[in-house]
Amino acid sequence: MIRQYLSLPALVDRPLRARALVAFLGAVLLTVGFAPLARAQETPYFVAYSHHLEEPGNLEIETYSIYGTQQGHGDFIAPWMELEYGVTAWWTTEFYIDSQTTFGDSTVFTGTRWENRFRPLMHEHWINPVLYVEFENTTDADKTLKEVVGFDDQLDAAEPNSVANQSHTHEIETKLILSSDYKGWNFSENFISEKNLGHEPWEFGYALGISRPLRLAATPRPCNFCRENFILGAEAYGGLGTTDLLALSGTSHYVAPIAAWQMPSGVTLSVSPGFGLTDVSHRFLLRWGMSYEIGGFGRKLRSLF
Repeated sequence: MIRQYLSLPALVDRPLRARALVAFLGAVLLTVGFAPLARAQETPYFVAYSHHLEEPGNLEIETYSIYGTQQGHGDFIAPWMELEYGVTAWWTTEFYIDSQTTFGDSTVFTGTRWENRFRPLMHEHWINPVLYVEFENTTDADKTLKEVVGFDDQLDAAEPNSVANQSHTHEIETKLILSSDYKGWNFSENFISEKNLGHEPWEFGYALGISRPLRLAATPRPCNFCRENFILGAEAYGGLGTTDLLALSGTSHYVAPIAAWQMPSGVTLSVSPGFGLTDVSHRFLLRWGMSYEIGGFGRKLRSLF
């Protein structure tokens, strides 16, 4: 299916898909046009979070996408953009814009998210806690799968866009992030809780991450292909039921290896193929992304006024 989507005949026969792909590539090109830059410190996870926050005053622009297979409807690609800003050393805030294209259906804008992460303990500890709060203003057509909670089922995404995008949801999501660095390794554990502000019980989920650069010591000169620029890792994530029924069965669970390439220019490229582990999971998910960090953005912005 991916080869069919990316092939030239498929793009010609499916102009809707072509427009979505061109729009995504255009967002990527806009991202790399900014300067100056700084190197990001964050780990390469797509779903899990570590205790590393954005550097104070830095702005990171990120574009990500997910391709997913879908039972009972067309496969989909869901691109989103993130603007992440380091307010202080202990507070990072982030704004999301979500969209998706379902093959054989349509392309729709699915909403926005506002995320905040707070680190109460600034010094490094064996376990470093971070508190996460996010407000979501999305529709049922959202397919970014930034988290999996409750009894999320792949059939939830099978509803036509014309119907799903009419149902708006306002949700609050919280996470307890526990993260440790040890001899170059990062270990991250996230406990997720999410609540629809209109109705429904609290839904719970988890995300686990582990990663490490191929080499810890940096080379004296800037180098694109040096081993320390490449990070390998893996994620596991899934639902844990609701306040009515806590459970591991009947929920979606995934495992996904991760590879990231952090270049001296400040650009980071990452990719992660994911595999569903249960009958209600999407069989295959492919995530990819690009990020670019602007150092001292807050200071330069203030100097204009």
